[in-house]
Amino acid sequence: MTSYILRRLLLIIPTLFGIMLINFALTQFVPGGPIEQILARMEGSGDVFEGFAGGGDAGSSAMQGDDRYMGSRGLPPEFIADLERQFGFDKPPLERFLTMMWDYMRFDFGESYFRSISVLDLVKEKLPVSISLGLWSTLIAYLVSIPLGIRKAVRDGSKFDTWTSAAIIVGYAIPGFLFAILLLVLFAGGSYWQIFPSRGLTSGRDVWETLSPLGKVADYFWHIALPVLASTIAAFATLTLLTKNSFLDEIRKQYVITARAKGLAERQVLYGHVFRNAMLIVIAGFPAVFVSVFFGGSLIIETIFSLDGLGRLGFEAAVARDYPVIFGTLFVFGLIGLVVGLLSDLMYVWIDPRIDFESRET
Repeated sequence: MTSYILRRLLLIIPTLFGIMLINFALTQFVPGGPIEQILARMEGSGDVFEGFAGGGDAGSSAMQGDDRYMGSRGLPPEFIADLERQFGFDKPPLERFLTMMWDYMRFDFGESYFRSISVLDLVKEKLPVSISLGLWSTLIAYLVSIPLGIRKAVRDGSKFDTWTSAAIIVGYAIPGFLFAILLLVLFAGGSYWQIFPSRGLTSGRDVWETLSPLGKVADYFWHIALPVLASTIAAFATLTLLTKNSFLDEIRKQYVITARAKGLAERQVLYGHVFRNAMLIVIAGFPAVFVSVFFGGSLIIETIFSLDGLGRLGFEAAVARDYPVIFGTLFVFGLIGLVVGLLSDLMYVWIDPRIDFESRET
């Protein structure tokens, strides 16, 4: 098992390198680089993309130091060249990429172009919000899906099983962002009821400081209720059906028939024998479910509910073309995903020692 873990750890390096290389290459062809963002702000145009109605390649020009756009802005070429040197765009793309990856391997993500703060400090500041959202969403998904999946397995083929399956599939088919908007409209003062707040993870500082410890906990859950529900809805279907199928597979095995023949009560058979075997694959998949919720919902959900997490940070950085923040958050997301993928495999082995990934590879 040690050699398997070592191989997986070594595989993280080229995989992460490939992820960063593809995204870095794509930015070379995206219009509106950071230099043009600065020039647009200096000239008061507000939106750099107003100059790209014709669909030109100004973005790649900015990245490569081309001065074809300078004349239209009426700015000295020396000033543009100085900006390029400050941002490092006077160097070839390959050199910039290799330098960036060398810094990232040492967890040196540089400084944001527009926030005057290091990217690492930004990630440290925003990461707890995204992790909090992902953990609560995953936990609630498990707390609801496991009992529901067990009940569906016990009542397989009944009207309850049919109707719950239909409801689960419909919920799974609804995009997360659409469900989030629906929750805002219904329960956050959009058009109907003002029950939950529409933004933020807690109340304002003036209100927050006056709350008791119990009041702060209640305020936190009050704010996070709608974002967690919106990010959890898609995970219900997979977990519920996985739980149901795992239980159905175990119920049909010989040891269950033998236990029933010995006169054991159905509840004792179900929770004393079937449960611990059927739950192996469900529990072992916890890291993978967390990553799917963490990655899949953070960008959209955090943006809609104005949660100051990594997803929203990445979105704002992409709009502003803040490349150090974009690539820094991408590197963190990719590294977390790859490490949690390894932890998911190790979880399978820890829960079920019969699984041996190393022997399967030989």
